[in-house]
Amino acid sequence: MAERNTRKTGNEKENEAAAYLARNGLLILERNFSCRQGEIDIIGMDGQYLVFVEVKYRSSREFDNPLAAVDRRKQQKICRVADYYRYKMQFSSDTPVRYDVVGILGKETVWIRNAFPHIHRR
Repeated sequence: MAERNTRKTGNEKENEAAAYLARNGLLILERNFSCRQGEIDIIGMDGQYLVFVEVKYRSSREFDNPLAAVDRRKQQKICRVADYYRYKMQFSSDTPVRYDVVGILGKETVWIRNAFPHIHRR
């Protein structure tokens, strides 16, 4: 039951984040894009930038800062999925890419643009 409530809350917070981003100018292209490499919560366009967004929620400050939850390992996974998405959707290699994080802490929403650089495969 707890997992179901967590998933429901996660979906609600992703909906909140998508609405927030759209109100602030991001054109949403995809939600919950997944492939063998992993999942990206929101993909959109911000001007000429193809933007990959990770959404993190925490109910209170007692728990970790939501932005701190996007560690290097998570960043690598997001970059791998982003590479696959760009290939699958035939985006030009010249298309500028950005990786953003939306942190929701209680009722506060923070959009961190360009939260981390692209991490190349090794």
